[in-house]
Amino acid sequence: MLSSPVPPDEPSPRTAGAGRYAPSPSGDLHLGNLRTAVLAWALARRSGRAFHLRIEDLDVDRSRPEAAHRQVEDLRALGLDWDGEVVWQSERGAAHDVAITDLQERGLAYECYCTRREILDAPRAPHSPPGAYPGTCRDLDPVQREAGRARMGELHREPALRLRSEVATWTVQDLFAGEVTGAVDDLVLRRGDGVVAYNLAVVVDDAAIGVDQVCRADDLLSSAPRQAYLAHLLGVTQPEYAHVPLAVGPEGRRLAKRDGAVTLRDRIALGETPADVMRRIGASLGVDDCRTARDVLEHWEPGTLDPAPWVVDLAG
Repeated sequence: MLSSPVPPDEPSPRTAGAGRYAPSPSGDLHLGNLRTAVLAWALARRSGRAFHLRIEDLDVDRSRPEAAHRQVEDLRALGLDWDGEVVWQSERGAAHDVAITDLQERGLAYECYCTRREILDAPRAPHSPPGAYPGTCRDLDPVQREAGRARMGELHREPALRLRSEVATWTVQDLFAGEVTGAVDDLVLRRGDGVVAYNLAVVVDDAAIGVDQVCRADDLLSSAPRQAYLAHLLGVTQPEYAHVPLAVGPEGRRLAKRDGAVTLRDRIALGETPADVMRRIGASLGVDDCRTARDVLEHWEPGTLDPAPWVVDLAG
């Protein structure tokens, strides 16, 4: 069992627990992202938890440092604060490696030589969720593994590293969805390009700062059982979850630039203020005359959250 996924020179996790918000710096945060951030902050603060901000910038093809800095500024403009410095996930490589090595030494990881197309085309057990790994490389013998490595060399790729899961499902508790049981497959721990996979990184990085409450959009609910199981294997806290509804445009699709001026900076360019944007967010939560995130903290009750997607009316 992994005693700590944190390098020795890092501080011990807080015992009082913490919440967090962890955006990917691919662009400016839209109104739905901002609403989720406010809810994550409010849930943590109202329960006496610390609150942390982490920039999940592992995907170098999509990450833009300037976008990350704008995200930080926008969150501050709405009244959010956080404990300690902003954490950059790309600087957490040593801790990720510790966790992966631990799993390898316990026989809980194996090399995978499959291409994306082969995984999609492979037969799988009935009722397996879409995209679930069928276990093609799980029990290869030494000769087959050597052939797989040779094939990866011909493709100029490294094999991915997968978790050798010992369960088919795992159950988590969610503040809004209740008890949720989801499938757990042999998820990727490290991609073939050497980048640590999101599911591994998020578990290790949450544990390092004492996160025991994860609030995020409900499109990520299906990943919670996988991550909680991985936390169990690593011997770190399995957090409580609070998955909140997505924001959608008038046509019911996930909110995006096609829906118009959907970011804080877009709204400011049209003459609105951060307080005006918070008024929109507050109204979606039943908080009247909301002007700052603190109004949500003081007046919003989690039990009143509408489970339906937030339809963003930019004309209102």
